[in-house]
Amino acid sequence: MKTEKSTFRILFYLKRTKTLNNGKLTIYMRITINGERAEISTHQSVESHLWNQGKAVVKGFSNSAKQVNDNLEHLKLKVFQYKKELENSDQEISARTLGDLLQGKSSRRKGLIELFLEHNKGCRELVGKDIAPATLTRYETTLMHVKNFIQTKYRLEDMQLQSINHEFITNFEHYLKTVRNCGHNTTVKYIRNLRKIIRMALSNDWIKLDPFRNISYHLKEVNRDYLTDSELKLLINKEFSIERLSRIKDIFLFCCFTGLAFSDVKNLTKENITIGINNQKWLRTKIRKTGNPSEIPLLQVPITIIKKYENDPICIISQKLLPVGSNQRMNSYLKEIADLCKINKNLSTHTARHTFATTVTLTHGVSMEAVSKMLGHSNLSTTKQYARILDTLIIDEMKKIQMLYQVPQFIK
Repeated sequence: MKTEKSTFRILFYLKRTKTLNNGKLTIYMRITINGERAEISTHQSVESHLWNQGKAVVKGFSNSAKQVNDNLEHLKLKVFQYKKELENSDQEISARTLGDLLQGKSSRRKGLIELFLEHNKGCRELVGKDIAPATLTRYETTLMHVKNFIQTKYRLEDMQLQSINHEFITNFEHYLKTVRNCGHNTTVKYIRNLRKIIRMALSNDWIKLDPFRNISYHLKEVNRDYLTDSELKLLINKEFSIERLSRIKDIFLFCCFTGLAFSDVKNLTKENITIGINNQKWLRTKIRKTGNPSEIPLLQVPITIIKKYENDPICIISQKLLPVGSNQRMNSYLKEIADLCKINKNLSTHTARHTFATTVTLTHGVSMEAVSKMLGHSNLSTTKQYARILDTLIIDEMKKIQMLYQVPQFIK
């Protein structure tokens, strides 16, 4: 156990009994805890007359003096970091232990960031095989947040896995929601990514207790905006005299009738258009987020839009199917389009995908399985997040049942 009210001191001094061939003396570090000492070479050297023992620094303002002093300060900070790690993991702190850690003699326990980096390296090697690029991006982003959190909260570059406890998890949640201003669902997704790293540590017996025990996180159901049938027809028939709005409208409608996300539409080329078994045009691509294939029979609206831009200069130069700009700019223009069409909804590129799933397909009787395949989902549970049980569907279904059960005259 760590000792309460212990004395702790770090001192740099010259080892005058060992003169190097160039006449310089080696600078040593002495760590003292409760009277116990550990002396370690810093691998830095200086001429005797340039050493200020009172301040434990090299005199002067030369580049060499600055470099040596910076290296000594770095070593000092490393000692403080190792001491902090030992305290957080409730391990014995001694001058010898700190000296061994500083010299790499002790098998230091694995750190959270260290393990996270190893995990992400493995993911990076599997991108395009078992891992989608977007999955790696999520883990990289989570790692960035964990790094910043540890530096902000604990003033450390890494934390030993044994130091990760219930308090660490709840503090990380608070950090994400306050400092990073993340919403509830975004926070939960980052924490779930962190939980995978903790499961790796548990599986390898690097930690014994699960810091997530007695903690559960659940996503809140989100009511995603989508266009109704009447709103979609209103947008189709709306004519814009401003070219930039007309282009954005076309690309948005293309997404509404294909279900593709913005990043997938941006990368489409003519090679993605094929002729299906029904001799009609199909759009075949691979979803960037999941790596799953997506095969969509093209309706008249997207076919017309493709035809409209086949000779567009931007498409010719980029060799893309549509003149798609940045996602940020498109979302900005979509808000302008919504205002002009008097559609009181927060339109974004993802609204189009929800519109395809809800209004264009499921509302008109397309099966959940077919919609899932077109959206490139790995399972139906993902598709169900897009599905709406609309009042109009309920009314239509109940009308069918009503026809089966007529009320006899004697009851009336």
